[in-house]
Amino acid sequence: MKDNRVSKVLKKMKENNIPQMIVSDPLSIFYLTGFLLNPGERLYALCLKENGDHKLFVNALFPIEEDLGVEKVIFSDTDDSVAVVAKYMEKGQTIGVDKNWPARFVLALMDLCPDSKFVNSSFIVDTSRMYKDDEEKQLMRNVSIMNDKACEEIIGRITGDKTEKQIADELINLYKEMGAEGLSFDPIIGMAANGANPHGEPGDRYAQPGDAIIVDIGCKKDMYCSDMTRTVFWKEVSEKGKEVYDIVVEANRRGIEASKPGARFCDIDAACRDYITEKGYGEYFTHRTGHHIGLEDHDYGDVSSVNTDVAEPGMIFSIEPGIYLPGDFGVRIEDLVLITEDGCEVLNSYTKDLQVIGND
Repeated sequence: MKDNRVSKVLKKMKENNIPQMIVSDPLSIFYLTGFLLNPGERLYALCLKENGDHKLFVNALFPIEEDLGVEKVIFSDTDDSVAVVAKYMEKGQTIGVDKNWPARFVLALMDLCPDSKFVNSSFIVDTSRMYKDDEEKQLMRNVSIMNDKACEEIIGRITGDKTEKQIADELINLYKEMGAEGLSFDPIIGMAANGANPHGEPGDRYAQPGDAIIVDIGCKKDMYCSDMTRTVFWKEVSEKGKEVYDIVVEANRRGIEASKPGARFCDIDAACRDYITEKGYGEYFTHRTGHHIGLEDHDYGDVSSVNTDVAEPGMIFSIEPGIYLPGDFGVRIEDLVLITEDGCEVLNSYTKDLQVIGND
């Protein structure tokens, strides 16, 4: 068990009057134990208790040889797995459960523990994961450096005879060559009007002169995710393209400047959004400014106009303003920032200068 992380979680359980909690998200279990298992449809859960009598429930199909610092409770496919869990619950006491634990498990446990109150306790581990320790910070730096290199390489490989989909497939192969463990998310390569869809899927379009090309990419390394976006132009760029690009880059800069301890996330969002609105494109910035990131590309928490929580040291999130002109083109620039004691550290270093490619 990761004792420091478990201690933080137990403290939050006590503060929220949750004496026992079932953690079922494999990534959250990894966060707390250092061990990853993907159980498919089978029950897999870590039960944490204020009194320290923790249990890891795992099917015999998945032998765990490692000493994880927690007692393992083994069951088979022919056992009633929920009944096994219920045996160890303190009846009549509140039971916290993960937000994504399947209904077939939680409803069955509710039937077996009718005198217990059940609450969604995911926020306890989710909010703990928001604060990266020194090990996590370095892993996030490392994977972001890898992503910077991949971004530079794939932009250099864009040619007029490759479709969006072919470029995305080439990026996936590039990540493998670089030693990445997988994707943070499916890459977004969006040319011209397809780039005006913030989450557009790569298709069969070839770059045409003047096209803006959104490159939104991320990979995983040592379990942690990267995420960045750059926008380049093919062969030439119009005055309108330059104008929109310059606005988005400045909005990104302002968002980064606003990212510091004590700043409300809604104010960081406003630093980007208000500038874009001031320049006449407010209606075309159609999404929140950012999201937290770590073991998942979209970890718990966001940078949005309605989030009044404040940034604190150890948090890592994206700053990704964009302008999307339907039927025409889109521009998005995204960096990850790590909140420090007196400001923020930007984890991406690949240039944000306007690039017109394809003229070599």
